[in-house]
Amino acid sequence: MKELRCRDAGFDCEAVVRAESVDELMAQVGPHAREAHRVEVTPELEGRLTTLVRDV
Repeated sequence: MKELRCRDAGFDCEAVVRAESVDELMAQVGPHAREAHRVEVTPELEGRLTTLVRDV
């Protein structure tokens, strides 16, 4: 299981996204980033976010 916390990415947000793979995780992160933070996940941002993904 993979996990990404918004707070780890520098957002003042308690959201935690979990999925079986990094690809599935990023598929969930994009809509959350757009809706909650008005941020589009560009390839550059996705690369940065993948470094913050934890195994749980």
